[in-house]
Amino acid sequence: MTIRRVRVKEAVTNIWWLSKTTEPQADNRQVLVPYSKSMKRLLKDGYDPAMRPSQHEIGPHFQRDNGGADPAQRADGSHTRSYDDYLFKCRAAGLPIHPARFPPELPDFFIRFLTTAGQMVVDPFAAATRRAGGGEAGTEVEQHRTQRRYVAGSKLRFDDKPEAA
Repeated sequence: MTIRRVRVKEAVTNIWWLSKTTEPQADNRQVLVPYSKSMKRLLKDGYDPAMRPSQHEIGPHFQRDNGGADPAQRADGSHTRSYDDYLFKCRAAGLPIHPARFPPELPDFFIRFLTTAGQMVVDPFAAATRRAGGGEAGTEVEQHRTQRRYVAGSKLRFDDKPEAA
């Protein structure tokens, strides 16, 4: 809310991921979500391939178990968490808590979707979770004393990983 009451709570933030090529490296098998109960039932009991009322033709390939469902075209997560390791570690170290944090699920989703194990992740917001077998580089503009303290807090998220510094 704003003091002047001229806007409402932001419910959607558009996210753009860009590629240098028309065929970006991406693999949605890395971000599958569990099947719904009805899909699990369909895989177990089968179904009759037919034209649906929506005019969508359901063929025999729909009964193939792909290990999970495609994720929704949205990422859920709150940037206003009041209970997580980052908050506890910053408080214990006497460091300021950054007010504009990414929900960890957001960079994690894109890292899993767009990279393979062993690749380097360059994260301009130092918000990323680590990709197995790879590394990461985060940045922060340190023009102000408080921002330098945000970098110190960011490092705390990786303090249990020996190669992080």
